[in-house]
Amino acid sequence: LLPNTMKTALLLAFALTPSTAFNFPNPFQTPLSGKASINKGKNNAIALEDALLQSIQNNDNRLLDKSKDDANINDLIQKLEATPSIPEPSIAPEIYGRWKLISTTNVNTSSPIQRTAVDAEKYSIYQDIKVNDNNQLIVSQVVKFGDKAQLCVDALASTSAYPLSELTERQGTGKILGLNLLGVSLVGDEAKEDQENNPNARIKFVFDEGNFDLFNGGLKIPYPVPFRLPLLRDAVKGWIDITYMSERVRISRGNKGTTFILVKEDEE
Repeated sequence: LLPNTMKTALLLAFALTPSTAFNFPNPFQTPLSGKASINKGKNNAIALEDALLQSIQNNDNRLLDKSKDDANINDLIQKLEATPSIPEPSIAPEIYGRWKLISTTNVNTSSPIQRTAVDAEKYSIYQDIKVNDNNQLIVSQVVKFGDKAQLCVDALASTSAYPLSELTERQGTGKILGLNLLGVSLVGDEAKEDQENNPNARIKFVFDEGNFDLFNGGLKIPYPVPFRLPLLRDAVKGWIDITYMSERVRISRGNKGTTFILVKEDEE
């Protein structure tokens, strides 16, 4: 038999540690309120964003290589994509404005021009999402070569908030005579939007016009792809699915299998 003092000590040990002894719930612990639970989820998302941004900053290349040391970045991307974020992101107010590309995968299905531009670390790349004077949604890809020179490629875009009748489903993969000149797109069932699990997450677009702006707009040179040529019109259609978005970070996956990580720029 145990001495009375030892019995008392054991009883106190079990009484004071109900949540650890045999994993019993603690009846004195106050459950998280709805607001506290939301705050906990938001703090978790912020922590994941911080870790992702730091990992990208530590990476020597804007391009991700899944076969090398970028596994941590890809893991953080997947964790953020599984984290609740701004709903219906393609029509949310936070989507509009300028976003800076900070990291991307460089898959073989992207176009040679896209791979070359992204691979040039010294050039900043932006995506502007705005509504023009004709109440049309425009997605502009901007590559800045310096203070006085940039390439701007504009695309007419479509969401449920700004539908564009021209943007029917893309039919072809984009290969021309079997060659990857403009990128290779997902089509058919592989390109279907997941409206059930991620509604209003897709922005469809068709490239429409591009120009090299030199000397602060003093000289414009047309981009050497005739986007409006009927023969190419289907090949210059695309889309991005927004898989995660907060007020500062956006993760998108494109129709050519590319993943983009962007951060929101401050409004000027």
